[in-house]
Amino acid sequence: MTRLLIDRIVSPLGEIILVVDDGQLCALDYADYEPRMQKLLRQRYAGVELAPASDPGGYSTRVGAYLTGDFTSLDAIPVKTGGTPFQQHVWQALRTIPPGAVCTYGQLAAQLGRPSAARAVGLANSLNPVAIVLPCHRVVGANGSLTGYAGGLARKHWLLAHEGIDLAAHCSRRATAP
Repeated sequence: MTRLLIDRIVSPLGEIILVVDDGQLCALDYADYEPRMQKLLRQRYAGVELAPASDPGGYSTRVGAYLTGDFTSLDAIPVKTGGTPFQQHVWQALRTIPPGAVCTYGQLAAQLGRPSAARAVGLANSLNPVAIVLPCHRVVGANGSLTGYAGGLARKHWLLAHEGIDLAAHCSRRATAP
């Protein structure tokens, strides 16, 4: 049985759940998606005991700082994602997308040296166990539009707007680009 630390924080996006394994963030999700998070944890660990903890590793404080505008507060949080080597590669590449920027699934696939793997990148994004810290919300459709986000498109929109991304302007620039 693996003992994981769990904390819950109130946020403008609703309650956020953080789970820490041996000093590394292994899950971050929204309370209304807790069954999904629990399922992903069961797939990674043979047995799990979730022990309530206050601000494990200081990560709740860091997520709170991000939500109030400190966009570098998440950079040093160590993560333990599990997943396949390809998924891990995709999830780590998400950290190269700076706050206030977006890229497309195709651009991320090309960055990974797999230019034809946009759909596989999208699938890996959908299984990201550490939302916000591994910023899959910064990946958009080929035309710049919002596409899937495991926490819901309203949250993806909020996160991008919070980082200063004007999606309407971004999409119109893409539509007029040569």
